[in-house]
Amino acid sequence: MAKFSSTKKLPKEEVKKIFYQLCVAISEIKNAEEAAELLRDLLSFQEAEMIAKRLKVAELLLDELTYEEVQRKLKVSPGTIARVQEWLKISGEGYQKAVKRIKGKDIKTETPHYDPENWTSMKRRFPMYYWPQIVLENIIKESNARQRKKIGNVIGQMEKMKEKNELFHRLKKLIK
Repeated sequence: MAKFSSTKKLPKEEVKKIFYQLCVAISEIKNAEEAAELLRDLLSFQEAEMIAKRLKVAELLLDELTYEEVQRKLKVSPGTIARVQEWLKISGEGYQKAVKRIKGKDIKTETPHYDPENWTSMKRRFPMYYWPQIVLENIIKESNARQRKKIGNVIGQMEKMKEKNELFHRLKKLIK
């Protein structure tokens, strides 16, 4: 997991509050695609991979595979397996519930089809290229009704242009 400095510790109550907010955000997720988006935004690839492997380790241990089988299958260290095993013994309700819920479900690993409306990963990879679009979209999302009306007037003026690019159509959709 990510390392952090303990020199600037938050008060315990604040940590509880933000942890609860994270739990609420996770509980409000509607489907696997939304969950993937949230995890992609919150975690680095390595962090997400480590969490996914821990969940799979828990599943395999609950299926009574040996440490060696788990290690060979997932390429994890014996220490990771032992730590997950210990968590399962002490208070593994969360692991067990998660494993139970995914057991038997068809896990899709194919990439979603191309969707020009969903360029979030591309924008995240190359933010300097997309910064004008990102800024405009955020301005519209964060604006109040009066500001939206002014932006709508500007977009209305843009409608008179002969050629309208994709950004125009996205902004028009956002303003509605």
